[in-house]
Amino acid sequence: MDLSIIIVSWNVKEKLRENLRSIFNSASSLNMEVFVVDNNSFDNSAEMVEKEFSQVSLIKNKKNFGFAKANNQAIQKARGDFILLLNPDMRVFSDTLINILKWMRENKQASVAGCHLIDELGNTIKHIRKFPRLSDQFAITLKLPHLFAGVLNDYLRVDFNYGVAQKVDSIRGGFFMLRRNTIEKIGLLDEQFFLWFEEVDYCRRVKVGGGQVWYTPAAKCVDYVGQSFSQVKRGTTQKYFRDSMLKYFKKWHPSWQYYILKTAWPFGMLTAIIADFFKLKNRART
Repeated sequence: MDLSIIIVSWNVKEKLRENLRSIFNSASSLNMEVFVVDNNSFDNSAEMVEKEFSQVSLIKNKKNFGFAKANNQAIQKARGDFILLLNPDMRVFSDTLINILKWMRENKQASVAGCHLIDELGNTIKHIRKFPRLSDQFAITLKLPHLFAGVLNDYLRVDFNYGVAQKVDSIRGGFFMLRRNTIEKIGLLDEQFFLWFEEVDYCRRVKVGGGQVWYTPAAKCVDYVGQSFSQVKRGTTQKYFRDSMLKYFKKWHPSWQYYILKTAWPFGMLTAIIADFFKLKNRART
């Protein structure tokens, strides 16, 4: 089988429907399978999939297991030579899947790859990042980008050329293409990450294991960005982000860096409250 597509969904029924339609309208020549893992949605997403997309393998969870664990449920059932983790709020073009598969087959050095993501207006979504370091995550924790966007320029790769294929540290998890043999070598996603940092962690594991992560403009996909997140209160998303950041640093960095960030987070939350009160907008997308 050429490709297994895995979509983890939570309360984005309409975007999920659009996503699935775009997949099946574009992939007539591919031997593929599609999994939807529903993380206990309450908007009848699972029922919509059952009724309108009988060709989809649906996994219905009785609770929200988060991104990593839900993806792993389907990865263990997948049969494709390539596995694409695709967010539900994405829309592929008629040639997206064919182009990314062609590129992967021609570039065997790439263990993991991401494509050119654009918004609804066709603007490039800048999503390539360097691996997190104490300096940039400390700035994010204290909400310094609210005041000084340039503080994260290096981490955010503001100079990155999205018109050229390049080896990178990490790519956005919303369109995350893996080879089957990469999963066999590196393993599944780390389920300690409920949300955020799971794809960064996986990219780092790939690099430590001798593999490479690549960005390619050979394929393009629309990313509506954060449709599930928009339904969650900011305090809850901040908690998810904080917990995942600290787990990442505990896993990959010296313990003193972990404790610095852990100590800084209460001040960061206070700064966020002040920023909300004065309606200060984050000037850098982290």
